[in-house]
Amino acid sequence: MGNIKPDQVMDACGLFCPEPVMLLHNRVRELQVGQVLEIVATDPSTQRDIPKFCTFLGHELLAQKVENEQYRYLIRKGAG
Repeated sequence: MGNIKPDQVMDACGLFCPEPVMLLHNRVRELQVGQVLEIVATDPSTQRDIPKFCTFLGHELLAQKVENEQYRYLIRKGAG
């Protein structure tokens, strides 16, 4: 996903709504403002849930893509 190197990677493969976002919520708390988290998931509902999560909590969705039936996201923690 471009030149951006994540500070951490979260594997949510095999988890289904609402587990990926719950896990994401806890994981983002561990990050410092400005750090980047990569999320890898297999649940298609993350395409809706993760962008909404970012908008609602003030994080920046840097990238998202689908490859090999996996959904990948890069999120930069905001000050929110």
